[in-house]
Amino acid sequence: MRVRQYAYFAVRSEYMDATEIAVRIGVKPDEITVRGSKSTEPPRPATHTWQIMCREPGLTVDEMIAQLVDRLAPFSQAVGRLVDELNQRCPDDRPCAVLQVVRYLDGEDGEDEDLTSSHPGLEKMAGQHQLLGWRLDRRVLRFLVTTGAELDVDEYG
Repeated sequence: MRVRQYAYFAVRSEYMDATEIAVRIGVKPDEITVRGSKSTEPPRPATHTWQIMCREPGLTVDEMIAQLVDRLAPFSQAVGRLVDELNQRCPDDRPCAVLQVVRYLDGEDGEDEDLTSSHPGLEKMAGQHQLLGWRLDRRVLRFLVTTGAELDVDEYG
């Protein structure tokens, strides 16, 4: 099996653009989207989005999330205040902040399973891909609470 995965933290708004979000948080985004840049009726994308990404190959999901939290932890209070403000103006219950995990299982461009054993004389069995399995530690959970973000995990096979 091959696995390709990435994670990102995003703040979304229908009325505040990514430049203003960056100013309010104090962090330049890795990627942005502009509301209505592909279509105006209806607006597509539906929101302005400010994103911090982790696409580093070879990392587990929890390592990717840790990198995102490492980058954003000093700004978590600012993110939380902004997200509270955005949530009050949000017309529906869609989250204004999200920690997103995306995985593709058995994709052609994914990473192969490493079948080498770290212990001499022991054989690693197939089906135990090194990138599968992950967890959220207390630090990440506190970050999600402080920032008001939701966790969304998409897996495709």
